[in-house]
Amino acid sequence: MANEREDLLTLARLYGVQTSYQSAMGHHVEASPESLLGVLRALQVPVEGIEDVPEALQERREELAGRIIEPVVVAWDGHAPSIELRPGAASGSVAYHLDLEGGERRAQMADLQSLPETPPAEGSPYPGRRLALPEPLPFGYHQLTVELGGRTAESLVISAPSRCFTGDKAGEGKPLWGVFLPLYALRTSRSWGAGDFSDLETLAEWTAGLGGGVVATLPLLATFLDEPFEPSPYAPASRLFWNELYIDPRRLPEMEDCPAARRLIESPEFQREVAALRAAPRVDYARLMALKRRVLEELAQRFFSRPGDRLAEFESFVADKPGLEDYAAFRAVGDRRGESWQSWPARLREGTLAPADYDEEDRRYYLWTQWAADQQLSSLAKEARRRGPGLYLDLPVGVHGSSYDVWCDRDLFALDAAAGAPPDSFFTKGQNWGFPPLQPDRLRERGYDYLINSLRHHLEHSGILRLDHVMQLHRLFWIPRGMDASGGVYVTYPAEEMYAVLSVESHRYQAIVVGENLGTVPGEVYEAMDRHELLGMYVVQYELQPGSQGLREPPAKTVASLNTHDMPTFQGFLQMKDVDDLVSLGFFTPEQAREEKERRGAIRQAMEESLPPDERRRGAKTDNMLLRERLDHLAASPARMVLVNLEDLWQETEPQNVPGTHTERPNWQRKARFSFEEFSTRADVVEPLKKVDELRKRRG
Repeated sequence: MANEREDLLTLARLYGVQTSYQSAMGHHVEASPESLLGVLRALQVPVEGIEDVPEALQERREELAGRIIEPVVVAWDGHAPSIELRPGAASGSVAYHLDLEGGERRAQMADLQSLPETPPAEGSPYPGRRLALPEPLPFGYHQLTVELGGRTAESLVISAPSRCFTGDKAGEGKPLWGVFLPLYALRTSRSWGAGDFSDLETLAEWTAGLGGGVVATLPLLATFLDEPFEPSPYAPASRLFWNELYIDPRRLPEMEDCPAARRLIESPEFQREVAALRAAPRVDYARLMALKRRVLEELAQRFFSRPGDRLAEFESFVADKPGLEDYAAFRAVGDRRGESWQSWPARLREGTLAPADYDEEDRRYYLWTQWAADQQLSSLAKEARRRGPGLYLDLPVGVHGSSYDVWCDRDLFALDAAAGAPPDSFFTKGQNWGFPPLQPDRLRERGYDYLINSLRHHLEHSGILRLDHVMQLHRLFWIPRGMDASGGVYVTYPAEEMYAVLSVESHRYQAIVVGENLGTVPGEVYEAMDRHELLGMYVVQYELQPGSQGLREPPAKTVASLNTHDMPTFQGFLQMKDVDDLVSLGFFTPEQAREEKERRGAIRQAMEESLPPDERRRGAKTDNMLLRERLDHLAASPARMVLVNLEDLWQETEPQNVPGTHTERPNWQRKARFSFEEFSTRADVVEPLKKVDELRKRRG
């Protein structure tokens, strides 16, 4: 039995599976054999039971030892490391050529025995050799081909700056500030029931007028708003395409010469529907998308029936956008069948679609709306970037299990596992996020094409990009199918290779990268972020502790804020409304709730001690002073950027999202209490932002 256990641990290690971890409570947690076997099966390792481990271990050792070179190599700052060769029993000469991204080829030959020797790979009796590549290497993605002993192997060489783009040569940059509001929650007098790209442009212009250079919002990616229905921006239908819900049809060129669309919009029935959607306190995604689609379909039909000067531009966009035609066909099949792809017939499920499987009008609709969305987003992003970094976009860590991405690239995803988080003091049963994690080996074998395309989709339009759950670059918590989160284990990812991709792309698009590093984060993550110049996050709610003598100053390499979309608002935190809600949801026991309320009370008392005695315990006025004091503290700090949640300024108490809930709470649906026209002139909104701007400029 001991040998079986040791073999299982070794096999897990050779696949990058961590056999134990340190919990958030400081406990050492050993993975069970069942958990390890479940994760290995999700990695497509042939192990139905413990009896299959020895053979699988032998196969893995032979596979690793038989690799002539690793599939990916990183050359930091253009300096390639020595390439480790595994020649096995081969002798004689080794020939290789390096095809640079720009088209140049560098070729050489070397005598194998003259190369420096390295220790044998695990399971191999033969020593390795080290091969030096010619330097310097230009930044980018280069292809190395090695011929040795009648065998050929290829490797992607990522030549990357060691630091991501920081905004200027010195790496400091002027202090930045901006505002945050989910786009669906933003409403103007012209909105149809949720914010759109025109509304986002209006918000960006207003923010710039106050001195802010950044507007942040939640992910703007395509979502399922029919069947399946999932409006969460963190469970997108793809990380490669935009959500057509946010298109403003009235500003599309086709509207000018499409009488049918104009008649539809002006009709009493349409106007009544718009009025009802505007009046609702929550976004009715399905109803709004159905209404907007009627208009967009008229415009698309007009475009395709009478193509004009814009046709060439459209065709160029489709040709240059990886996967767009497949995505359009995939969504069109979903429209016809009204079910997730897992329920489709085998041929469709496996990725073979034919014109007879969908309506051509639907396919063209999805092609055209992606172009329309990209044009509107590009226009507003260009203008926003002229005034500062511009848009602060958000790249979620995963995609919906029924997404286009999983259907198209299922070899990249571990379909028999779900990503999540281990149990902690808040989520005592852990978290299952429900989406299939990416397979590390497949990412490497494919040269990170999916990661690169996902990044480029966002970086084309963002001056700052936030990576949700930055630990995804290092490790993810995998929960095998059929188990709860307590049975999950961590799977490691090739962090340096993924940081190299980030660095190359951030420099190409001149965009700053932010890593969401909240919660229990291993030290090596902080070290890597610092080494590669990713900004971290400083959040006041995480920093506040009972009895603390003032807040820790936000570090320079951070985005500082009072809270995030997954937390109570500042006023909600002070009023402790979330604590009772967590009791009702079963996340807190009454005893835990009592302890948390005592902790919050001590925090509030400590904050009020900084106020004059006659300003304490005066309700909303005191709360507002506490808010202003915290914002001023952030604005005067060394933080690279300060992000202000607009809802905090009018003392909103309701959250946008309650983590750990799905249908139990109306997440991702609540509109802002005030319209743009209302809040943009309120003194309690404008005056704090003017003070933030003043302090940021003074800091600069």
